[in-house]
Amino acid sequence: MTDDTLTPQTIRLTDYAHGGGCACKIPAGELEDAVAELIGPASPDVLVGLEDGDDAAAVRVADGLAVLSTADFFTPVVDSAYDWGAIAAANALSDVYAMGGRPVVAINLVGWPRGVLPMELMTEVLRGGLDVGARAGCPVIGGHTIDDPEPKYGMAVTGVADPDRLLRNDAAAAGLPITLTKPIGVGLLNNRHKRTGEVFEQAIASMTTLNRDAADAALTAGARAATDVTGFGLLGHLYKMCRASGVGAVVDASAVPVLDGVREALRDGFVSGGTHRNLDWVRPHLEVGPGVTDDDLLLLADAQTSGGLLVVGEVPGYPVIGHTVAGGTRLTIR
Repeated sequence: MTDDTLTPQTIRLTDYAHGGGCACKIPAGELEDAVAELIGPASPDVLVGLEDGDDAAAVRVADGLAVLSTADFFTPVVDSAYDWGAIAAANALSDVYAMGGRPVVAINLVGWPRGVLPMELMTEVLRGGLDVGARAGCPVIGGHTIDDPEPKYGMAVTGVADPDRLLRNDAAAAGLPITLTKPIGVGLLNNRHKRTGEVFEQAIASMTTLNRDAADAALTAGARAATDVTGFGLLGHLYKMCRASGVGAVVDASAVPVLDGVREALRDGFVSGGTHRNLDWVRPHLEVGPGVTDDDLLLLADAQTSGGLLVVGEVPGYPVIGHTVAGGTRLTIR
């Protein structure tokens, strides 16, 4: 039975999750090992498959038309049910934007401890997702639910794109600027929120901002390579893109935008286990310049939820944080 002493106003959803948001992802190295034997020959109409761990699958269905397919869900990242739903929806839709596509329909994916948490809270989660879908012009129609001891929410999203204008992990060229379209640090703020109850409106605003405008700007600027920055952190996602494209990158740590309050959360030790795992995974591929500290690297590896786009190419209106280079796939942090 649901605990009658709890009310929607007193429940802290993050207390019911072992982690938070995209920091709950299976570590990149472990995941790649697990699916390595599943990558085989694909239909010639599969434009983007498992090979490079891209943001969504892309399949050509007609001349000039590719269908994109993706799914993303996670445990509560904030205590507000509505905000969690909105964040999870924006995060799932981001995979389509990161491929240069337009989402056309989404369905809900829900795990809910029905004997523990009130169903009215689940309604608020779904309401948050529905409202973000409406803002994106993407109908959210039905879905699937299970009785789960840990609350989880997200979406499976279908989108469409021009197959000749996809933003891909494997299309980065050397000698181009690298643009980041949202500040980083939401992982640190979310971890502080989970442990202290402090609410960080700037983090919620960032996580619920759609990457639609950034994707449109990247396509208009002629970009061919992009990914979104989520659970593997800026360093992890940049390394995956560089590895897939056969290029290296130089990152100016001081140029990377950071949300207010993040450096204080880092100073106070609110670093998630996912962030430590991200840095451990990518560290062998780093060259670290003088003056760059382990704290700087932890910030760059911070496990993001619904982060911005990392675009190879200059995108007007967004900060350039580095550039790609030829000769190997190492990341130089200076």
